[in-house]
Amino acid sequence: MRKGKLLALVLAGAMSLSLAACGGSDGGDQNSGGSGGNGGSSSAADSAAEIRLLNGKPEIDDQLQKLAAKYKEETGNTVNVETIGGDTSASDILKGYYQAENMPDIFVIEANQVSTWDGLLVDMTGEDWTKETEYELVDTNMGTIGCPYTIEATALGYNATILEKAGIDPKTLTGPDAYKTAFEILDSKKEELGIDAVVGYCAEVANLQWSSGTHIFAQYLDAGLAQNDTKYIDLLNDGGKYDDARLKNFAKFMELLAQYSDPDLLIDGTYDNQVGRFAHGKYAFITQGSWVDLSESDFKVGFAPYAFENGIDTIIAGAPSYWAVYKDGKVDAAKAFLNWCYTDSAEQILVEDAGLISPDKDCKYTAANKYADSIKEYMDAGKTSGWHTMLKKDGLQNQTGQVFADFAKGTLDVDSFCSTLKQVTESFYAQ
Repeated sequence: MRKGKLLALVLAGAMSLSLAACGGSDGGDQNSGGSGGNGGSSSAADSAAEIRLLNGKPEIDDQLQKLAAKYKEETGNTVNVETIGGDTSASDILKGYYQAENMPDIFVIEANQVSTWDGLLVDMTGEDWTKETEYELVDTNMGTIGCPYTIEATALGYNATILEKAGIDPKTLTGPDAYKTAFEILDSKKEELGIDAVVGYCAEVANLQWSSGTHIFAQYLDAGLAQNDTKYIDLLNDGGKYDDARLKNFAKFMELLAQYSDPDLLIDGTYDNQVGRFAHGKYAFITQGSWVDLSESDFKVGFAPYAFENGIDTIIAGAPSYWAVYKDGKVDAAKAFLNWCYTDSAEQILVEDAGLISPDKDCKYTAANKYADSIKEYMDAGKTSGWHTMLKKDGLQNQTGQVFADFAKGTLDVDSFCSTLKQVTESFYAQ
């Protein structure tokens, strides 16, 4: 049975929390035989049932509580928001809930966790919210199983004020030669512009392998492709294979970034160094995503593509995680709530209060996130690529991150970067 896949993981893994802790939460009657346990029956009683939502982002707990209160006000229905996070593993919590037959009706999953929940999630194909977004999580076998509630993006972030002073239009950065010219201009004007370096790129491996090994590596996998184009992640997942020509072009571009990066940051820097110096106007570009906190900066920012080949004009944008509906929970009530989350009053809270970038193409609200306008511009133009790096074999980022670090140190050249990356990836997939 499909349920056996998750149960086997639960029984095989060392659980980090007791069943008593799992059973002590509100809604303890939400076992697999509870209300709505038929996995999708439609009734007025079920759609009005009290449901539980497990939130994995503690930083927006207050806002989700406000969202639940607004839902109660507008519909009379109750959503109990339970928040986990920080040092608590959402995966362990959910395994414990499943073992205790105490599953929430809605919970958070990531794209690379789909196989764990095989056969346990509701197919939401055709729900009202699916007509409003292009960022839903779709599985070949299970259908539409993830409802996006926010979008994050990653590309080359830039300081628009610095580029304007240097006479550089970011829209002209459409290939490696254009970037090289722009970097040369910026480098020649560092003192005039008040910058320490053109690029804030950090390849430090102990704490930032997630940045280079996942998010920068993602550019090789997806930059320039349509949202649903998986050709390079499919190749990677077929034993760790690469497109040699594309990989070499990507390597040359990374060499260019390293050449114009702050040498004090490149090898031994920290995330705080990288973001802090960019936020204080010391770099024109940064290799991070929309999650960085730039609230105290006084300049406009935007995203430019990793145009390591001519014509690449997209940024990587997508949902970092999704709300999924447990098939043995109160299904119709959960569906009703997710549909409501794409209405105006819900989106105002999620965007303006929680600061989330809406996946709804018709959302009229703008998040306080400084990258929001730039991301929306790419979304409206249909110029976003998928976030398929999250579908690579788990743990690969530790291998690829080390190769990026060695390349930044100069112990690898372009050709040996490519060959080493291929070697470690093939070995990892062969395990």
